[in-house]
Amino acid sequence: MSPLPRVPDHGEVLAEVRKVRRAGVVRLRTLDVPALTGIARDVPVPREGGEGPGGAVERVLRLAVSRLDGGTLQAAAEYSLGLFPGTRDWPASDRRRSAAQVYGVSVERFRKHHELIVLGQVAELVVRLAERAPRDAGATNGSGSGGGAGAGTVEHPLGPEAYDRVPAAHRALRVRVHHRTVAVTVHVHAVDLLRDIDVVVSPSNTYFVLPPPYKSSVSATLRRAGARRDPIGGLVDDRIEDELRRWTARHAPAGREARPGTVAVTSGGELGRQGIRRIYHVALAVPRPETNDYQVQPADITRGVARVFAVLAEEAPRYEPPLRSICLPLLGAGRGGLTPSESFGALWAAVEAELARGADWDVHLVVRRQDRADLLVRLLAGTEVTGVDG
Repeated sequence: MSPLPRVPDHGEVLAEVRKVRRAGVVRLRTLDVPALTGIARDVPVPREGGEGPGGAVERVLRLAVSRLDGGTLQAAAEYSLGLFPGTRDWPASDRRRSAAQVYGVSVERFRKHHELIVLGQVAELVVRLAERAPRDAGATNGSGSGGGAGAGTVEHPLGPEAYDRVPAAHRALRVRVHHRTVAVTVHVHAVDLLRDIDVVVSPSNTYFVLPPPYKSSVSATLRRAGARRDPIGGLVDDRIEDELRRWTARHAPAGREARPGTVAVTSGGELGRQGIRRIYHVALAVPRPETNDYQVQPADITRGVARVFAVLAEEAPRYEPPLRSICLPLLGAGRGGLTPSESFGALWAAVEAELARGADWDVHLVVRRQDRADLLVRLLAGTEVTGVDG
């Protein structure tokens, strides 16, 4: 039996991750990164949508970065390596500048401090993938012909049986609401991956000021995805931001604060190409004076979602085909400070009231994490879920 291949240590992997940071994933095929190449050969990462431009090494890096579980750390890693949409061919200096903006620090401060942490975390997760991967060449690609029981089997890098038990990205529920059964779909992915849903609800502060597009919040993600860019990623038209500014100029002159629960309406911008026709921005987050914090009241969420349905009823017949489907995130469960359970309870009160009166909307919920999707299924079970389709 040949000796097992050595798992590269953290230092080796970090050095190569730093090479990728300097070159960007667009030049991966020309880089000398033997440790990453070996790990990519041994780690059976499923191809989603076919072979990417950077090949197996890029897939492993994307998998490792995805395990950072969102937030500033993941966003900074995506910008640093060129994994963020539209940045793969950006110069290293531009990618570093955007990553620094995620943390709100200078480029120099980010280079000396934050970047070391970000890339170190990516390298650590890559090493973990390598440690969990099969170390037998006959088992690596699932098609080996080695003898003995279990020949040709593959252990998924995220744990045993993960290939057979990958959590569903969409969960179709049948929920009993006031003597009738309605469909509710839970999406488990970023909000900008939604397709063919007429209206997406976006939380906003009471001044309807959108966060910078490099942030990871729902409203920042929608702003980023709705903008039009040139072939190399330069901003051409920040359409959702511009439309929201025009809305506030008409309805809230001189920067007047909106009442919590107010709904502003824009198009989906470039998301229209994905079938997203409208975005309803709900004023919920009340800024705390002299701080960077916000306060969100559950009652304002219920009031805002009820207003969303009222606006939807007004707008729906003006379109052909009429607007019918709507998707809501867990409003106020980020910087708003509410727990996911509190957020869901507040928004579902309005959704249930709307459905109970016989409204025929196609309702969707969107979360980024599987644990929150599991929570929603459990909470909906209290409303008599009658079936779940993975």
